[in-house]
Amino acid sequence: MTITTGTMTPEQRISVAKEFLLRLDSGKDALELFDEDALYYFPKRGLMRGKKEIAIFFEQLGSMLGQISHHSIYFDVVTKDDLVVVEGTSNGVTADGTEWWAHRTHAGAWCDVFEIRDFKIHRLGTYLDPDYASADTQRYPWLQGH
Repeated sequence: MTITTGTMTPEQRISVAKEFLLRLDSGKDALELFDEDALYYFPKRGLMRGKKEIAIFFEQLGSMLGQISHHSIYFDVVTKDDLVVVEGTSNGVTADGTEWWAHRTHAGAWCDVFEIRDFKIHRLGTYLDPDYASADTQRYPWLQGH
């Protein structure tokens, strides 16, 4: 168990959450924002425990995505105690060149729920459809033709 050693303002927690998304966009080290024992949930991957598991996932995700941009101007942010919820949209290109753009394709809308203490992410849940390329047409026929 981690003992809280410092007090953070809601604005400071929001800045850590936004920094995480900015680092994803720029390819900088987002992993260093996580606590050593952090928990991270991502759809179709499940719960990861600790920076080592999260690092492996970031490598795997990075090999699938060529580029991503989170639209920070449209973020909706809610805070409560250690929690920061950020809802937003994104666009990007998969590694094979397929483009997605929120509200133009089915992918790109997302919501992240952060638990941030001592300027570190202790828990993060990402909620989105990870089928950025709309390739899962066997199970979802309405994606055919997109």
